[in-house]
Amino acid sequence: MTANSNITPNDLDAERPVTYGTEAFLSADYAKAEKELLWPRVWQMAGREEDIPNVGDYFTYDICDDSIIIVRTAADKIKAFYNVCAHRGRQLIDVPADQNGVRGNTRNFICGFHGWTYDIDGRNSYILDEDDWHGALNTECTSLTPLRVDTWGGFIYIDQREEEAETLAEYLGDAGRILSHFEFEKMRYKWRQYCVYPANWKTAIEAFMEPYHTTATHHQLTAFAEFYAYSKQYGLHSVSGFDQRKSAEATSQGGSVSRAGKGADPRISTYELAYENYTTINYSASTDTLIAAAARLKDELPEGSSIADVMSHWMTSAKADDAARGVIWPDIPAEVMAEAGLAWTLFPNQNILQGVTFALCYRSRPHPTDVDQCIFEAYALERYPEGEEPDTEWVLAAPTEEKWGKVLAQDFANMKWVHKGMKSRGFKGALPNPHQEQKIINAHRNLAEFMGRGAPTLLR
Repeated sequence: MTANSNITPNDLDAERPVTYGTEAFLSADYAKAEKELLWPRVWQMAGREEDIPNVGDYFTYDICDDSIIIVRTAADKIKAFYNVCAHRGRQLIDVPADQNGVRGNTRNFICGFHGWTYDIDGRNSYILDEDDWHGALNTECTSLTPLRVDTWGGFIYIDQREEEAETLAEYLGDAGRILSHFEFEKMRYKWRQYCVYPANWKTAIEAFMEPYHTTATHHQLTAFAEFYAYSKQYGLHSVSGFDQRKSAEATSQGGSVSRAGKGADPRISTYELAYENYTTINYSASTDTLIAAAARLKDELPEGSSIADVMSHWMTSAKADDAARGVIWPDIPAEVMAEAGLAWTLFPNQNILQGVTFALCYRSRPHPTDVDQCIFEAYALERYPEGEEPDTEWVLAAPTEEKWGKVLAQDFANMKWVHKGMKSRGFKGALPNPHQEQKIINAHRNLAEFMGRGAPTLLR
């Protein structure tokens, strides 16, 4: 196996086979370099606006060695500050190692060491015995250090770079343009869980970047549908969706998770697929409304109905059911739905599997001290009638079927062994599928642009 020059976006579009090595997953020196070359140079999704609905609400977000406070300072204003006192560097908000951030409401932040105090705009409001500094202290050196913060789709993003760096809208690019139609800002948490998992953060997130693994890993699902997939780069970001191997098969059963099942009677198989997905992916990637509407297909449509008729009736029926309970679907043009596919990876570590009224999302972050571990998170979003949103918090959950459902447990059963296997002298480098795993190739192409090493190279 030989390789040549680094790949380009055109190489990805042409689906040229590539390989890349293991340094990005296994090297402690590489993980240390990420703290300087990657994480401080990208927009990062830190949380959701619903985490801080009221003035004074805050939460903490930790990345590598940095802890950050995100706080609502006005009804329409959110600010972010490093979680550190200007005096001697003590964290203002304690974040226990086994907690995925801390939430609260406050009028000010008080350092537990010497009592220095800051208002929610980051200004220092109290210094014990300030006269002892003989006038040397000023607002600049005693205020909290701010970060750039912006929102999109109800998500809150932070950026550690200076103001001249690109805006969040510029960073999201076409991914933001396409996914904005789904109005994630009108969704709310259904559930959210995390674990400390024994694999590098890239090993973990890559398990959720492609459906290519479904046939072998989630083999029970193949009784209900085919899982051949495509993958496509959009600059920093990328999308995947379900595909047909042959153009003659393009009946289209749909490229998203809400699609027709395989079988002689699509009225029945569509429900069976939807129900199997929903109940084994921890009651996410669909909704109760969609499942109930799918269950009625066999009664509301005549035998012999086409896939197109089944899909149209299913969506129309579910949309009407939701409207009756106060959930209004967004108006998404057909061409946008086609381009949106199944799921997106927003560089470097945010995955969104989107539906018209729901989303299943993943995020992984590096462990602060161990290259062989990560903080892995999954959460479901859904549209609810006003006032009926569930009250959720982050739950620390062991990576088991009991806690996460069958499908996610199957993924957990792979990730640690992928990480361990890459340490073998017998592993010569990854051989990702250029059609179905292009998202992963694109992630490593972009990662190498930041890190200055480790770029995928063309096979020949």
